[in-house]
Amino acid sequence: MSALVRPREGRVIGGVCAALANRFGTSATTMRIIFLVSCLLPGPQFVLYIVLWIVLPDENRTAAPAH
Repeated sequence: MSALVRPREGRVIGGVCAALANRFGTSATTMRIIFLVSCLLPGPQFVLYIVLWIVLPDENRTAAPAH
């Protein structure tokens, strides 16, 4: 499992589904479909997405500078 960061490439909106897909070893498309299907169920899916968008670090910010 990799670190939970929003990748630079493969984003559609905020990179949350791509980050979760990288973390759990699935494709980003599969994670997006799971998210869309979960929106049919009652719950705070959109709020959770926005919170993760804010909380998850961007891959650019977590990369150590090369010296």
